[in-house]
Amino acid sequence: STQEGLGSGVIVSADGYIITNNHVVEGADELKVSLSDEREYVAEVIGTDPKTDIAVIKIQADKLPVVTLEDSDKLRVGDVVFAVGNPLGVGQTVTLGIVSAKGRSVGILGDIGGYEDYIQTDAAINMGNSGGALVDARGRLVGVNSAILSPSRGNIGIGFAIPVNLAASIMNSLIETGTVARGYLGVNTESVTPDIAEQLGLARETRGVVISDIIPGSAAEKAGLKRTDVILAVNEHPVSTL
Repeated sequence: STQEGLGSGVIVSADGYIITNNHVVEGADELKVSLSDEREYVAEVIGTDPKTDIAVIKIQADKLPVVTLEDSDKLRVGDVVFAVGNPLGVGQTVTLGIVSAKGRSVGILGDIGGYEDYIQTDAAINMGNSGGALVDARGRLVGVNSAILSPSRGNIGIGFAIPVNLAASIMNSLIETGTVARGYLGVNTESVTPDIAEQLGLARETRGVVISDIIPGSAAEKAGLKRTDVILAVNEHPVSTL
């Protein structure tokens, strides 16, 4: 028997590249893309990255409308956002909400050791919205809708989107090489709490991560990092959580 699934996607180039979720395309024998003007295309998978739940697919088309990418680091909690997608197969739908939180890690990709840095939003996201656009008030793409937390499997206002800065870097890597190459530091860390800061002889208000273990032979060991070292920033970006 034929099984069908439904998801959403975002057109990122006029010649047919589309960004979506890995879980939308995973295991599919055939992918069909329906545009809002009811044109339909068969798509090919360019590359997938389960660890961020991003996939890139392509349709043979040209002069397609393209979304503008915004810098998702500029988003602030309280900013107005719109979720666009095809929830439950009803057709293209737009819902309104705000950015509820940034930098969320909620364990959705925990089984595969994935990378979570979600934008949380109360814009209504339901089944079928996965892979769709989260856009700002000026229509620029700030995230790719990916998941919800809900006991009922319906929207209760806790939705998660992959920030476009992360999604775009994964997308570019998939388009250029078909894979995603990642650096590997080789440390286990835990957040510095006021109690840990005190134990280490630091000011109680110190925020960072403390190295709890170092993988033998890793880049971290070669660089001279040691257990109980505290990392306060990476490339001048302050670090306060894992």
